Amino acid sequence: MYSEIKHLKKIGLKKSQIARKLDISRPTVNKYLNMSTDEFEEFIEGIQVRKKKPEPYSAEILLWLREFPDLSASQIFDWLEEKYKTLPFSEETLRRYIRLLRQEHNIHKTTKIREYEGVEELPMGKQMQVDFGEIKVKKEDGKDIRLYVMCFVLAHSRYKYCEWQSRPFTTSDIIRIHENAFEYYGGMPEEIVYDQDHVILVSENYGDLIYTREFAGYHQKRKFKVYMCRKADPESKGKIENVVGFVKNNFARHRTFYNIDRWNEDCLSWLERRGNGKVHGTTRKVPAQVFLEEKKYLKPILSKIKTKTPSLSLTYQVRKDNTVPIKGNRYSVPKGTYKGPYTYVKVNYISETELVIIDIDTDKKLAQYQIPADKGNILKNSNHKRDISVKISDLINQIADRFAESAKAKIFMENIQKEKPRHIRDQLNLIQSTMKDSSLESINKALEFCIKNHLYKATDFQDAVAHYEKDKAKLDNTIRAELVPLTPDNFEKINITPKIRDISEYINALGGNENATIQNR
Repeated sequence: MYSEIKHLKKIGLKKSQIARKLDISRPTVNKYLNMSTDEFEEFIEGIQVRKKKPEPYSAEILLWLREFPDLSASQIFDWLEEKYKTLPFSEETLRRYIRLLRQEHNIHKTTKIREYEGVEELPMGKQMQVDFGEIKVKKEDGKDIRLYVMCFVLAHSRYKYCEWQSRPFTTSDIIRIHENAFEYYGGMPEEIVYDQDHVILVSENYGDLIYTREFAGYHQKRKFKVYMCRKADPESKGKIENVVGFVKNNFARHRTFYNIDRWNEDCLSWLERRGNGKVHGTTRKVPAQVFLEEKKYLKPILSKIKTKTPSLSLTYQVRKDNTVPIKGNRYSVPKGTYKGPYTYVKVNYISETELVIIDIDTDKKLAQYQIPADKGNILKNSNHKRDISVKISDLINQIADRFAESAKAKIFMENIQKEKPRHIRDQLNLIQSTMKDSSLESINKALEFCIKNHLYKATDFQDAVAHYEKDKAKLDNTIRAELVPLTPDNFEKINITPKIRDISEYINALGGNENATIQNR
């Protein structure tokens, strides 16, 4: 690069032209132009000797880049941050390091550029933009699944909210997610910008908006202003289009799908960490910090509107295995629901593709399922196998009492609850099962290790216990190897009586006199 910059300058190109041609900054051009040949050689030697901070993570980064060449430095930084919590370098440092790795290993990145026209910034609490997206990702078994996302962004602060599901959105879904978004923001803006989506808008008749019947009723209750974008008008909703692309490319792309609850939970954590927690590229401010002020300008929501479910309920009998046969499929209900041959539940159909099973006596929701397209399926919820009679706080105390330092164990599990609130019972059950067949020594060492390294997952605790159990087994095997095992030959040796010699034999061997020896005594 040094030689190329010098050559381009020599043939008459300006610094800005050199920077554009080589895709580098003007300060970089100045730096190399001001260097002599000797200074450049010293500079290169210094670079080669100096260890770069991201180097310990290079193998992992290269693995990701080779598998997904289109990964951005921002997404790689987020993956590392998600895995290791804190990193000893900045995102910009990683960006420069990845640029070098791409050059060194010839891994090119393809990018798509779309131009937008700048628009004026809006006042606080004025506008929210909403849009939808979809993306195909890999499940744990390697199969593809298509996911659908609904994104919201406050136009002033750029504070974002997203919610995913594994099927296309209905109007009922959109109303429910609106209410979740208003709850997340703690209020509602004056105006909401939409694309011309069929689940919201039936048609636009020369400027008159004709909403779907269900959305029209919801809009009448909430009374926010609606701005419906024209087709092929990205400028009017550029902020939300950027958000949808950001969420799809920086959160969802190349991420493994396990279940929709975990996916949504991870997405909100990612938003807190990245989408709302980092400096915005346009405003140069952190959305979360600006939102603290914008929140004051939102219209408060006094009560949450629930989407209506059909009043008609059908009654179905519960089988001994705690399943309910419904139209050719079987759906699991919580363990203990079956209380005899006359146990029944109510079933409400939310839509053509979703149903809810309800306790016939208490009206408590027992389960909610997507209705499969074919017949003969058994649909199960893993929660239904768990004993949920014990409260989480009591379960934490019970498990903590089994550790040598119960106070530390309690803090450890409370931290797990903060990070995995939706899956805390599963986490605690895994800790219990891990402790069941492990030594107290390994359990206590694993606890110390996890707390020291800020590892707040049951799987981390399980791995640590397994490690210490292996070490203990090696030590036990070493001790046993040093002990001589008892065999039939050993027993024969034990029973041998040693020969008792006469004292005269010892005296003669020493060259002494028996009588003199006796007198000396």
